[in-house]
Formats: sequence, structure tokens, C-alpha cells
Amino acid sequence: MADYIVRAQAAGKQVRALAATTAGLVEKARVIHRTTPVATAALGRLLTAGAMMGCTLKEENNLLTLQVTGDGPLGMLLVTADAKGNVKGYVKNPDAAVPPKAPGKLNVGGAVGRGALRVIKDLGLKEPYSGQVELKNGEIAEDLAYYFAVSEQVPSAVALGVLTGAGGSVLQAGGFIIQPLPGCEEQAVAKLEEAIAGLEGITGLLAAGLLPEQILERVLDGFDLEILERTAACYHCNCSREKIEQVVLSLGGREIEAMIADKEPVEIHCHFCNKKYVLSVADLQRLLSEA
Repeated sequence: MADYIVRAQAAGKQVRALAATTAGLVEKARVIHRTTPVATAALGRLLTAGAMMGCTLKEENNLLTLQVTGDGPLGMLLVTADAKGNVKGYVKNPDAAVPPKAPGKLNVGGAVGRGALRVIKDLGLKEPYSGQVELKNGEIAEDLAYYFAVSEQVPSAVALGVLTGAGGSVLQAGGFIIQPLPGCEEQAVAKLEEAIAGLEGITGLLAAGLLPEQILERVLDGFDLEILERTAACYHCNCSREKIEQVVLSLGGREIEAMIADKEPVEIHCHFCNKKYVLSVADLQRLLSEA
């Protein structure tokens, strides 16, 4: 089944809702980065959140970045997403592992540790919007809910889950973000809080194979749900040789001259897709002439 994101509204346009199924793109990230199960879960949750949040961007060229920097063995996690459902990311230490919380329950919070969550939105203005909060527990979903409440003053219910099977492959992944909009009636907010508190948890919904629409129907039962848009989601890295050369050009003539003086090819590695680009001495000389 292809990954996709559903954008919806409920309670007479008083509530914004997003839900996604992302098993395919999380599995692709796992294969690219060769992540351990706990690293797969942490990165998969952040990728899922990024994909959903990216769909709220207004323009196609807008970009969203989520950065989690913790003192746990995973180190930093970074995800970028656009408004078209494209998302990519990486974890600094993909081979990190920690003991499980309980049999069959990965300890994502322990693998991430204490630190900060940063959200950057490049909206095409002079300066990107940036907000940062401390990590509440490193479990990603709760940290994002805290960010929404503190940095954007929007109370939010965020649920993210990744289920792995034998060999660490991804069986199911997805999540939802529910937000009462400004002016939402207190009665609707209270009803929403009660409905979310009564849920069995996102992993149970994913294990049951529920689609994003069905997840929202379960979460927002009785809230007059209206589906607005469905967007395909995929793991997509847009790196290219041309972009790599532009990065080298941005270093300036002196830096390129120093590379040429080494008389060795320069290898540049893309963190998002693990592709390697090799620039020969002749390539560097050409770039120097352009610089």
C-alpha cells in the first residue's frame, strides 16, 4: 500500500486533523541508513511527523526542518519535508542500540536522551522561522506536542508509531496530529480531550491496519469529520552533482585551491541518501575557474 497523508477538519471547521501511513518511506530510510530497530523507530516517527507538518506549508517551495539533538546514543536526528509529501532524514548514529523498556517495547526516549527539538520553517522570507523547546522525554510525539503548545500556542494531540518485525523491517508506520483551532468552543475541546484519552494508542491502530481516514474516524468519532485532501508521501532525496558542485563553489576560491593542492579527488557524501560524489582534480580546477 502506498504511503499518503490525509488533511481534514472536524467539529464545524473548529478542529484541524492530519493522519498518515508511512511504512514504505520509513522502510526505505531503514534500508538506506541500515538503522537498528530503535533508530528506525526514532527516525521513522520524526519522518512521519515531518511529512504531515510539511503538508501544512502554503507554498510548494516552502521547506520544513525538524532537528532533534539529544545526549543519548542516537545523537542528532534531522528531517526535512516539503508541501508535496516529500520527506528525507538521517540519524547521526544509526547503529546505536539500547535495552528495551519492556519485552517488545523499544526505548526510543532512552536512545534519544535529553536535549532539544528545533523546528525551522523556510517560508521564502528573508529569515526562516525557527522555534526550539527542550525535549520532554525523547519519545518524539510528546516532544512535538510540547513544541506546538509552547512555540505556536496551539494545544495538540500528536501520536506517532513504528512497528518493526523480524530482521528489523518496518511492518507499519504512521500517526496523527489533531489541533483545535483558535476560537474552538470549550465544549468541543473537552470532548476532544476525552476522545483522545480513551484511545488504545497509535500502535494498536496501526497494528490493526487502519488507514489514515479510519484513524481519524476513530479519533474524531462524533465530530463531523470532513476529508479535505490526500497527498502521496515518499522518501525523496533531491541531491545531485550540480548541487554538490554549487556547495563547493560557495566555499570560495581559496578553499578550492587548497583542495587542488592536495592533488587528490574529493569525495562528498550525502547524509540523506548515502550517495557519494567524487570530484576529480580536473573537476576542482574547472570549479576554480568558475569561482
